[in-house]
Amino acid sequence: MKSLCVYCLLEVATSGSNVKDGLKPRRASSRLEAYRLNLRVMTPTHPPAPSEKTLRLDAQALSAFLDSAFPAATRPTFGDVVSVAPRHVRMVLNPGPESIRPGNIVSGPTLMGFADVAAFAVVLAHIGPVGMTVTNTLTITFLRACRLERVIADARLLKLGRRLATVEVRMWQEAEDRPVAHATIGYAIP
Repeated sequence: MKSLCVYCLLEVATSGSNVKDGLKPRRASSRLEAYRLNLRVMTPTHPPAPSEKTLRLDAQALSAFLDSAFPAATRPTFGDVVSVAPRHVRMVLNPGPESIRPGNIVSGPTLMGFADVAAFAVVLAHIGPVGMTVTNTLTITFLRACRLERVIADARLLKLGRRLATVEVRMWQEAEDRPVAHATIGYAIP
């Protein structure tokens, strides 16, 4: 029996070969013609939907992907993956001299970039290495001055769909209950 992919309307032999049977492969121009040709219409197979409970990348694979996705010169400014769990990624940033702003504190753009990478990481941990997942919204609130010390970001997946994801990122330094910044970030998934 032959099958027809509804989207590309190409025949696929599911058992036997058309050439072996002396038949030429034939292209159907519509579903109706496919039925007339006594073809079975195939339902396209989609990859399984991403799940908030299932991880597709562990911490090591996620770090390797981030290292390959960003230029080597800028990669240290985006932090390191510490842990990955369902709906959660923790990253650490050790700000360097390129992150300082007047007042000897970490600049807002540095924290915004760190929040964006942490959100990107938690989405990728759940959907796999899809490099063209892009930020579509980013709202950040700077709550306290961020000293030039280690910054920890906890990225939590709020919602994960087939095409959009929403992530909350809390950044803190000494005490988790005293965040230096809070961000809500949306991602478009191709």
